[in-house]
Amino acid sequence: MLRVVSKSRSLRCVLLAGVAALSLSACASNRGQLGATDYAALPNEQRQQTLAELTGRYKANPRDRNVVIHYAAALRAAGQPQQAAAALEQAMSAYPNDVDLSVAYAKALASMGSFDQSIAVLDRVIRPDAPDWNALLVKGASLDQMGRHGEARTLYGQAATIAPGEAAIETNLGLSFAMTNELPAAEQHLRRAVQMRGASTQTRQNLALVVGLQGRFEECRAIYSAELPPEQVEANMAYVRALLTQQNRWDMIDKG
Repeated sequence: MLRVVSKSRSLRCVLLAGVAALSLSACASNRGQLGATDYAALPNEQRQQTLAELTGRYKANPRDRNVVIHYAAALRAAGQPQQAAAALEQAMSAYPNDVDLSVAYAKALASMGSFDQSIAVLDRVIRPDAPDWNALLVKGASLDQMGRHGEARTLYGQAATIAPGEAAIETNLGLSFAMTNELPAAEQHLRRAVQMRGASTQTRQNLALVVGLQGRFEECRAIYSAELPPEQVEANMAYVRALLTQQNRWDMIDKG
């Protein structure tokens, strides 16, 4: 069975970019005032249009907490986490104890690589008696990024008890196991995730990646093909093969 190097940079980036977006969508949908959108999964042109629209709404009313949360999510999807963090920091001065704003701010900090600061923000709003599952999810993602996988999985388990059936939680678990080279366990969780509410194209692409890293290229290609245009499928397949070459693991793939 193929194994990837522990704490692969590529898989750490997938965990941070993909899963954090999912937890924001769930958080936003609970408020009911703006549509829940996984901005990172949008086509580039649509993502730019959405950011432009949200920028206008933010400038018109920077104190609208729902607009700020979505504006920050669109900024992160556009690769501007520093600007997202700045907008959220201003909003938090008006709503210092707002859990949703704190979770969004923590995601922006994590996107910048400020994992300790992200965790500190979340620790101020996670209630021991009634923790918010989104907050637990984002804290777990930061812990995973820091290599503290056991602590992260404990938080994911707690989040799953609070919000059973959420794809974001199973996705985080799957990628956590991928980061420690436990690819069969990673695949098991990701297969559960794609059947749950909130599963996005990023969830399914994460599954394709883990399948491909185990050397099952046709199955990997089939999953990608259901999500992406042909040129992107080929690019992703080349990426999977490049990961295998980079880690020099071809001889460890189970051919049987």
